[in-house]
Amino acid sequence: MQDDATSAEFDGPDAPTMPKAGLSEILSPGLSVVFCGLNPALSAVRDGHNFSNPSNRFWRVLHLAGFTPRLLRADEERELLQYGCGLTSAVSRPTKSASELKRQDYLSAAPVLETKIRKLAPANLAFLGKAAYAAISLRADVGWGRQPEEFAGAVIWLLPNPSGLNRAFTLTTLTEHYLELRLTL
Repeated sequence: MQDDATSAEFDGPDAPTMPKAGLSEILSPGLSVVFCGLNPALSAVRDGHNFSNPSNRFWRVLHLAGFTPRLLRADEERELLQYGCGLTSAVSRPTKSASELKRQDYLSAAPVLETKIRKLAPANLAFLGKAAYAAISLRADVGWGRQPEEFAGAVIWLLPNPSGLNRAFTLTTLTEHYLELRLTL
């Protein structure tokens, strides 16, 4: 997502997605959930598809949690719209690791994200990892799951980041967290 992304029009489910550091955001109005990654991985930018690194468990977890009826590949990312799901990221700048981002990166990007979410009006916004939401909400201690407040009119969820670099969560534990959200849809 570029800083001028808010000028793009969203006219319906087939509206073009907005460019973000070489990737397409997978968005349309009124989705059940928009998954919000921290920022694009360099490998995803290189490949031209979100969550394309084979070590990333995003696509597998979505399928296991029941968001998709079959396991999608990264190059099938646009099919998410058929299932009421979308993709964006909190910060548009790609990095090798999200640990390269600073609190100020999230704070600077928050107004663009807020405008986009307000305009698209998804029911839920699921941050993948705590860093972005902790910075945006100015709360140092946030827990996993549904949050007590909303962001731009969407219910907020914090889900563990499925990155292959995040090995603190097994595939089973990741799936349990994502399933909690899916069961509310």
